[in-house]
Amino acid sequence: MSDAARPSQPLMACQECDLLQRIPALPVGGRARCARCGFLLAARPRDPLELPLVLTLTALIVFIVANAMPLMDLAAVGRYSSTTILGGARQMWLDGERITAMIVVFCAVIAPALYLLLMLAVLIAARRPPLPHWSGELLRWGLHMQPWAMYDVMLLGILVALIKIAQLATVDPGIGLFAMGLLAVLLPAIAVTFDAREVWKRVAWKHGDDLAAAAFADEDHLERGR
Repeated sequence: MSDAARPSQPLMACQECDLLQRIPALPVGGRARCARCGFLLAARPRDPLELPLVLTLTALIVFIVANAMPLMDLAAVGRYSSTTILGGARQMWLDGERITAMIVVFCAVIAPALYLLLMLAVLIAARRPPLPHWSGELLRWGLHMQPWAMYDVMLLGILVALIKIAQLATVDPGIGLFAMGLLAVLLPAIAVTFDAREVWKRVAWKHGDDLAAAAFADEDHLERGR
């Protein structure tokens, strides 16, 4: 296989100007920018596996807290109430808003849980080569789940709702709401510090160039879709 056709040099379209160009093999800490507009196309973090592992473990703990603890406490005309993410989705279901309830459960519980668990499995496996045969497939599914973990959007929606009901009831933010805010920071931090190409390289080292080519093609597809 020629150097120009190796999966370490994928063809990528710039998200800003659509210029097609090949990304060279980057050194540790290196970055690749668009030759036309200077947009950042790729980066190789200095710690592509250890730091994401720490962030993923932290995010998983915070995720459990966010779903187990109340989001807020409401007090109005002598009545008090508190709810969790799942409790709010359940109430939406009972009120007939079933599509909204399913979207909330998927984006706030199922998608982030799958993303964190799959990433944790891949990152732990990557620490002790050779990689198991299922690592590449788990990483592919994890990358597909990542865009659906929408804690930043949910947090914004909750804050808007709090502002609207602040004049009608006394609202006290709960631990779950603070945990959601922390997750809205941790999830993007994992994506920024994690270099999927490092894992793809280790999977390819065990399974050959065909899998590597397919893996890098899948990774480039996800990068262009972001």
